[in-house]
Amino acid sequence: MNRREFFGWVSVGAVASSLPVAIATFLPDSHNSANAETPETNRSFTIAQSSGFKSVGTVASLDKDGQILNKKSPVGSVLVIRNPNDSNSLIAVNPTCPHEGCTVKWKKSEKYFDCPCHDAEFAPDGKVLKGPAKKPLATYQAKIEGNSVVVKAG
Repeated sequence: MNRREFFGWVSVGAVASSLPVAIATFLPDSHNSANAETPETNRSFTIAQSSGFKSVGTVASLDKDGQILNKKSPVGSVLVIRNPNDSNSLIAVNPTCPHEGCTVKWKKSEKYFDCPCHDAEFAPDGKVLKGPAKKPLATYQAKIEGNSVVVKAG
């Protein structure tokens, strides 16, 4: 074997050994088994992300606790409840009271948000029911996508 043939075979070997890496580059991201999602959950997550909605929790958590309070969600601090007038729809607000920044709590039996610092009360749509707060709670669009509760600012 002469030098030219030798380098020819080395080149073929280099191309062949890099082929799996090149193919893997163009395949969709895969998840490791510890974080694997079902195709249904992954598809819902992808749809939600592409439409501007961000996951803030699970439906199981919402149903178990009656609310989701996520202070570090991708859209900011958010409190999600089921609409007291229609349990198939969701209501999501920024739980930061506009009066002095305390975190409001959902009073399910009374059907309003309550600020524990100065007793301000807010309707499920965020509007002020009782001061001293003068501005409403900021609201988000919210819905269920697969097993996730997702919200979108604005």
